[in-house]
This record gives sequence, structure tokens and C-alpha cells, in this order.
Amino acid sequence: MRGIFIGAGIGFAFGLSTFAWSANNPPPVRDPTYPHLELFTDVLARVQAHYVTEVDVERAMEAAIDGMLTSLDPHSNYMNPAEFADSREQMSGEYTGLGIEVTMEEGLVKVVSPFDDTPAARAGVQPGDYITAVNGVSIVGLPLSDAVRSLRGEVGTSVTITIARGEAGETLDLTLARDRVQSRAVSHRVEGTDIGYLRVAAFNERTTDALQRSLRALRSEMGSRMRGIVIDLRNNPGGYLDQAVNVADAFLDGGEVVSTRGRDGLDFGRYGAKPGTLVPDIPVVVIINGASASAAEVVAGALQDRERATIIGMRSFGKGSVQSEITLGAQRGALRLTTSRYYTPSGRSIQGTGITPDLEIAQQRLTDEEIRRINLRSEATLPNALENESGEAREGPHIPAEMPPEGYAGEDYQLERALQIVREKADAGRRLASRSNAG
Repeated sequence: MRGIFIGAGIGFAFGLSTFAWSANNPPPVRDPTYPHLELFTDVLARVQAHYVTEVDVERAMEAAIDGMLTSLDPHSNYMNPAEFADSREQMSGEYTGLGIEVTMEEGLVKVVSPFDDTPAARAGVQPGDYITAVNGVSIVGLPLSDAVRSLRGEVGTSVTITIARGEAGETLDLTLARDRVQSRAVSHRVEGTDIGYLRVAAFNERTTDALQRSLRALRSEMGSRMRGIVIDLRNNPGGYLDQAVNVADAFLDGGEVVSTRGRDGLDFGRYGAKPGTLVPDIPVVVIINGASASAAEVVAGALQDRERATIIGMRSFGKGSVQSEITLGAQRGALRLTTSRYYTPSGRSIQGTGITPDLEIAQQRLTDEEIRRINLRSEATLPNALENESGEAREGPHIPAEMPPEGYAGEDYQLERALQIVREKADAGRRLASRSNAG
């Protein structure tokens, strides 16, 4: 299963995927495609012969291939050899850059999420921001690969990015120092004396090992005092499917985690948890928000359907598709192609709709404008996004069921509520066990 990729953005924060075909074993070309190929070569020849300046054919071909793929859906794209190498490096969990996961939306580079403890996060880059210029030079309309390349550079060098934020398009310049980004896929701490907190920031090659280390550390520190666990998946843009399955597996005693299905029901896969669990039978609360995507949604959906956790926060991003990376040869790069959809254990697709939390809790008090804007940051709004098979639509703008009280002065309302809920569930379980023993 290793290599199946379900990240939220179009490249540059993810990497290795299923090598379904190779340059030595290409998929068959069907006869009906030949007239279209002849049209393409005719157009290319005329461009080469008559365009006002000399044409970089290699660059033009890459753009044509990428245009074909991005016309299919937001997550299929072409990577030249350099971009493919970058993708592999970033999915290793360590790379040089700013620590931003981005996608392309109507010619604009859109931030899916900054990674924790990176130059982007420290500078205040937010999900939903648009990067419009780099060092004063507009990147609007550039291919995503070119835009991202302008953000890369040597460790310690500075780059100024222009951000457009909000419906009004408020702009601000942020100067960041490029750094060696070491993605902390999982971090942990003890809340109070009895609740474990797990922050899962990404699903890269290091996530499973990091999760296991964090769980061992929490058990070592709290022992039998550990009454519950909070899993924080907010702003997690996704990554490898196998890592998502392993994270869910830590909390489940066997049973299904997720299934995948390709075109016409082919390429069916079912992925389950192994018998036994790394976590004792204690309450679990998962926090999600609108930037929790793909692999993060796999985990939240599995724990919700299997009734292993209470999901709180805001509706997730809604990416319910799976991509495979297909190598084209060392000098030709690779393409990332959407090859299947995934389904939670109950058989539901969250494509476009997202995971609905059991308890909808906003992080802050929202204005009417902010409530409308929330719905603009989702899979359903991306160009060429796949439709939900069941015809379901994402819930429209509405006042969240719960928001912080007027005058709230705390730092993290959703986390505070998660800790309160997990403790209430632990108390309820203790009372129930006490009554059972008494009987």
C-alpha cells in the first residue's frame, strides 16, 4: 500500500506515490486518440514556425501536458524531473523552503496550510491566503511549478511575499528567511496531569514512527493517570494513505479504516486496522477545521464511523480522492493522476462535502462576512473538482452551532472545549464502571 498519495494540494508539499506504470511499460494508446495527436503536432509545428519569438519547445510541451492534467481535476498534474525530486524530498519530512502547502486556484497561488513551526507559520501566513507576488514580481498566472520555484532558495536567504487576504483582498508584505524545514509530523504534551494531546501536522514518511514515539512518551509520563486523548488535525493538508491508516490503527482494534474504488468499480482496495491497539480504551476527541484535508479526513472519518472518537470543530476541506504518481523515466519526470475515490468505513464519500463534526465549534466569534468566506475555502470551490457521487452538496454558510462567548480572552477555544469534553466522557465512563461493579 505504500506510496498511495492523498494530499490536498497540487504538489510541492507531498511526494512518493504508487508507480502504476513506467516508461518501459506505458499504457496502451487507443486508435481514437490519433486524430487529436495529429492536431496537437500540427498546432505545435505552426507555433514553432510562426510565433513572434523563438519558442522553448520543452517548456511549451510541459505546459501542454500539465494543462491537460489540471483540466481533469485540481489534484492531477505533471512534474518535471526537478519538481519530482523536490516532491520526493518534501515527503521525506525535511527540505529547504518556507513550509507552505499551496494549490492553484484560477491563476492564483492559494495557501492550503502553513506547516507548524516553519518560517511561514511564524510569519503569520494563514490558510486561504493568496500569494500574489514574490520579491515584488507578480506571480499571478504563472504555472504553479514556476511560482513555487520562486519561493525556494538557499537556507538563510530572504524572500518577500505579497499576500492577499479576505474578500476585500487586503494585501500585506511578509519577509521570511528560507530555512531547512524539518516537518514535525507529530508532537505531544500532557494537558493538566491526565490528558494526552497529540498534534498530527502532516502525513509524511515519518508520521507513523513519530506517533508511536509520542504515544510511548505519553504512557511513560502519565501511566494509569491518562484518562483521555485529544488528537489535533487542524490545518493538516494530508499526505500518504498508509500513514493515515497507521494513525487510525493506533486507536482501533481491527476492522476497516478506509476503502478505495477506481473507475467503474475497478482497483478496489480495503484497508483495515490490525488486531490490538496502541491506546487503552479511553475517550478520544479529534479536532478538525476547514483546512483538515484528505489523509486527515481519512483518520477523522474512520474514528467517527467506528464510534471511537468524538469529532469537534468545523467541517473539513472535503478531498475524497486518491492520487498515484506515475514515473515517466529519469529524464522525463512523473505525473500525479487521480485514480480512485476513498470511502469511510460506513461507505460514505466525503468528496466536496467534508467531514461533519459531531459538535460544531468555531475557534472564534465570526462575522457574517467571515461565515460566508468559510465556504469559499473547500474542495468544492476548486476548479474542475470531482462531484460527490451521491449528489450531496457541501453545507452552505451558516452560523456555527457554538462560538466562544462574548469577551472570550483565551488562546484556543476549540482545544479548551476538546479537553472539557474528553474529561466529561472519562468521568461518565468512570461512573458507569462504578455502577457496574456495585451491581
